[in-house]
Amino acid sequence: MLNAMKNPQDGQPWWRFGLVWMVFAGPALVVVAGFATLYIALTHPDPVITVTPRTAMQERQGITHAPAMQGRNHAATGELPAPADSSSAPTQP
Repeated sequence: MLNAMKNPQDGQPWWRFGLVWMVFAGPALVVVAGFATLYIALTHPDPVITVTPRTAMQERQGITHAPAMQGRNHAATGELPAPADSSSAPTQP
């Protein structure tokens, strides 16, 4: 018993250590999960949508997101949107 406590792992091959299998198991599981994901992606492709998206239908009906787009452009560029009526000049802050 005393010898076993001094050198418990002398002369054992590498596959007898549990830590080695734990280190190998992580990448092996990732590879298996990758192949499973590839199989699912190849056998179950996404369906092609033939229905007109809601935003395109709204644009055809005259519903636009112009104020939201102007606000987004103003936030991105810092420029004020062009006035709808050219006779009134925008006030500068």
